[in-house]
Amino acid sequence: MVQRLKTFILLTGLTVFLVFMGKLIGGKVGMTIALAMAGIMNFLAYFFSDKIVLAMYGARELSEDQAPSLHRIIDELSQRAGIPKPKLYIVPSPSPNAFATGRSPSHSAVAVTEGIIKILNERELRGVIAHEISHIKNRDTLVQVIAATIAGAIMYLADMLRWSLFFFGGSRDNERDSGIGGIVGIILLSVLAPIAALIIQMAISRSREYLADETGAKISGDPIALASALKKIAGYAERIPLDANPATSHLFIVNPLSSSTILSLFSTHPPIEKRIERLYKMAGVSTI
Repeated sequence: MVQRLKTFILLTGLTVFLVFMGKLIGGKVGMTIALAMAGIMNFLAYFFSDKIVLAMYGARELSEDQAPSLHRIIDELSQRAGIPKPKLYIVPSPSPNAFATGRSPSHSAVAVTEGIIKILNERELRGVIAHEISHIKNRDTLVQVIAATIAGAIMYLADMLRWSLFFFGGSRDNERDSGIGGIVGIILLSVLAPIAALIIQMAISRSREYLADETGAKISGDPIALASALKKIAGYAERIPLDANPATSHLFIVNPLSSSTILSLFSTHPPIEKRIERLYKMAGVSTI
């Protein structure tokens, strides 16, 4: 409930920020254009992102004959979650990781790497798959698309603000903006607005990871298994990195990007230690 409320507040914040930027540019016209362009781009991404991401990582679908135990786990957990059974894909990478994709529970897929199958036992794999099924159940793909749409519109409006300053020297309708202070303020806003939008978007992503951990632990009934899996994956991922596109890093159960290459403020995932601590707390035991 807390993570859902946090997501709602953050999305509301993004929306208010967008309205403010649109008004600053010149009213509803600029805001409408920015929303329309960002909306079209994200609409296309929403319907085709699953195919794009699966192709990007060379994922191939696994039949029940090829992976009977994994299919049995997915079948059981999807029934417990009350969603249609997702398709199962394998990613040819020794780096342990997993992700879920798809625009809705009836059009979804769970992908696991070859590496994660090798290092996790069946109980831990069950915890991971429950986490990914939770992303599908919670419609996190939709939430991320909405956040990306609004953040994209804010970034587009910031570009428009910079160009308007370049061509027209700032707003002509407000004398406060005609001075040096007003121009400096516009420049700062046009630079800081996209950064703020990105920070909020990443915060939404982290919130959805916490929610997927919580929901996944409830679906599987085994929060300790997911905690154990996260600890193993994080440890191996540092030694065996995944060649991942930063734009898709939020999809994976553990951030595939090295922690040294990205500021924690812009991280798409909460710290592993905090996630493990919360899972142990759910199980009613102290972390080891």
